[in-house]
Amino acid sequence: MNYTKEQILARCNEFSKNTLMETLKIEYIDAGEDFLTAKMPVNPSVHQPMGLLHGGASVALAESVGSAASFFFINPKEQEVRGIEISANHLKSIREGYVFGTARIIHKGRSLHLWEIKITDEEGNLVSLCKLTNMVLERKKRE
Repeated sequence: MNYTKEQILARCNEFSKNTLMETLKIEYIDAGEDFLTAKMPVNPSVHQPMGLLHGGASVALAESVGSAASFFFINPKEQEVRGIEISANHLKSIREGYVFGTARIIHKGRSLHLWEIKITDEEGNLVSLCKLTNMVLERKKRE
């Protein structure tokens, strides 16, 4: 990556405006050479009917952080990223507080990026383990 931590976090939080990430109150909070971390509050707006964090909200956090992380490995003037597959294993329930999604690169190819995203609670307990595959596409020329 050719960006500072501050540039990465500012860019991610900026392009989240008026999106699902803003609706879920996802905030990017840490970044490094091979990872990106975001947090999301756990409250009734992301609960399933039993009052627990909805698995779909966890997957939305995972895909958001993994896709954003791929963006920093491409040339955004010539390429774009599309998530093509995501899987999740939900291991622990949570009712309130925050969850943190940390994406770490497993494979960085020219056309595919594979990410492992660990979602943890405030104590560092693993809530969900996700895997995301992103495809890197050439940006179509607009006439």
